[in-house]
Amino acid sequence: MAVSTPRDRPIGVFDSGVGGLTVLHELLVQLPQEDFVYLADTARFPYGERSADELQRFSLEIAEELLRRQVKLLVVACNSATAAALPVLQERMMQTTLGVDVIGVVRPGAVHAVAATRNGRVGLMATTATVDSGAYAEAIAAADPHVDLVQVPCPDLTEIIEGGFPFDQRVVDTVRRYCAPLREAGVDTVVLGCTHYPLVRPMLQRMLGPGVTIIASGAPLARQVAHVLGSRSLASTRSDTGEGDYSFLCTGDPEPFRAMGTRFLQMPLGGVTQVDVTQSLTNGSPLR
Repeated sequence: MAVSTPRDRPIGVFDSGVGGLTVLHELLVQLPQEDFVYLADTARFPYGERSADELQRFSLEIAEELLRRQVKLLVVACNSATAAALPVLQERMMQTTLGVDVIGVVRPGAVHAVAATRNGRVGLMATTATVDSGAYAEAIAAADPHVDLVQVPCPDLTEIIEGGFPFDQRVVDTVRRYCAPLREAGVDTVVLGCTHYPLVRPMLQRMLGPGVTIIASGAPLARQVAHVLGSRSLASTRSDTGEGDYSFLCTGDPEPFRAMGTRFLQMPLGGVTQVDVTQSLTNGSPLR
């Protein structure tokens, strides 16, 4: 169904899998009046070891699919895609008739970490692609050049988390191995540079110690989304007591996504529609 005004359009959110649902959860809680459409690129999961060129192509294909859904704002709920493709996405999306803003997860988390640290030593746990991109190092240096960043690539943690519940000893041992260099460096703040990692947050807190502040990007990103909607006069006109809708798309088999996604979102998922985004740019259809 066509929407009548830009305010009535949904917010588009995407990730490589279910991890971005931890971001969507914060958006649903902080912006209950808004409508959302979430796209999981499960057919090409995981993104963490992909090249920057691949991630840019994937992101542009997904952006085109979400534009078909008439989104008013695009949220990149994936650290790897944000690190590799945010500038390209912003350039392309601003070419659309509405000039759609694009918000990624890196900067909100980095700024929050800089504000939270007490000793000026911040840790980062992220995929290899995110660490290698230097996106967090750049964002933290821009926020405060005097903060030291200790980066730990965690190449297999995303897949282990998405592998299912309950968590076994392999997960515990893997998390402990990645926490060790952060404890040795004496960081007092750790950024979770992958949206899957909040699922093991209690484990991380235990291994890092109670004095370490753990930063997930979902909450600060949701506040930035609210600011952008307000400044662009795009906030929903739905009443304060009304609740928006949310729907789901995925590029792979919907059933595993639905089963796992409920745990990540902590809310019912409902129906999941399978889509093929690979035709979005190859068929020559322009971004609108």
